[in-house]
Amino acid sequence: METVKLKGGSPIFDKIFKIGVTIAGTYVLAIIVLIVIQLTTNSYQIWAQEGVSFLTGSDWNAVEGSESYGAAPYIAGTFVTAGIAMLIGVPISIGIAMFLSELAPKFLRSVLSFVVELLAAVPSIIYGLWGMFVFRDYIRDWIETPLNSALGNNVILFSGTPFGLDIFTASVVLAIMIIPTIASISREIMIAVPSSQREAAFMLGATKWEVFKMAVIPYSKSGLIGASILGLGRAVGETMAITLLIGNATGQSAFPSSLFAPGQTLSSIIANEFPEAANGSLHMAALIGCGLILFVIAITINIVAQFLVSKVLKTHQGAVLA
Repeated sequence: METVKLKGGSPIFDKIFKIGVTIAGTYVLAIIVLIVIQLTTNSYQIWAQEGVSFLTGSDWNAVEGSESYGAAPYIAGTFVTAGIAMLIGVPISIGIAMFLSELAPKFLRSVLSFVVELLAAVPSIIYGLWGMFVFRDYIRDWIETPLNSALGNNVILFSGTPFGLDIFTASVVLAIMIIPTIASISREIMIAVPSSQREAAFMLGATKWEVFKMAVIPYSKSGLIGASILGLGRAVGETMAITLLIGNATGQSAFPSSLFAPGQTLSSIIANEFPEAANGSLHMAALIGCGLILFVIAITINIVAQFLVSKVLKTHQGAVLA
């Protein structure tokens, strides 16, 4: 059999190609390492002075001579807002994905899929401004005030004075922001479920809901978890919308004791106080330390998400990498 020799198939081109893709592959890793080194170096001052209490303390005093910093309220605020956003956003996202992958008419499916992806591309500052000037009033008047009047004296989560700029409003807007991301990835995962799974369920006399329950959901469960964690990664790192809506309390008062109280997250405290912090000061080191904590949280979430999504690819043929 005659061998066909391709143009440019010499060993030198192969070596150039190998070197090029190796450089491209190590680029992201190198950037991550440099970021970790820079954050660690610039925040060393706060770790040296506060130690573990920087993670567990709640004091935040930037007055020179009596400076004291603790990031615990902002770590808690980050997880609380992201957690509430996930509780609201994940069920809605999976419902949207189910509709788009199984129930929507063909002429409507492509249009709605495009709209969902378009919403994912809207800048966070737009969501923040909309939440601050429009959505906030509806949340305060229709949800927060009635809940506070009915349950505020008995349930601490609904205590306080509803103002509209608080943990709850920030969490709801954050849920709206992550819904397009989770819905888009979940839709692709559901579409990747082999038709034989659905056909087998229909042959057994299953209804549409039973097909979802017995065939689609079990097959794509790990992928849906991975999509949700990717949404969580965006929720944890969101800055501008949260900064505009969460109320921006500091110190002990930033602990999320009530949904209707102002709070703060790691990203919002950095955005709010970074312009005021002097270069090389303990205040600056504290803010960079918050950035390091946020970076570690975000990287951990993304590693877990990638592991779960890759597990879907290995376990089920035809699954797509989110």
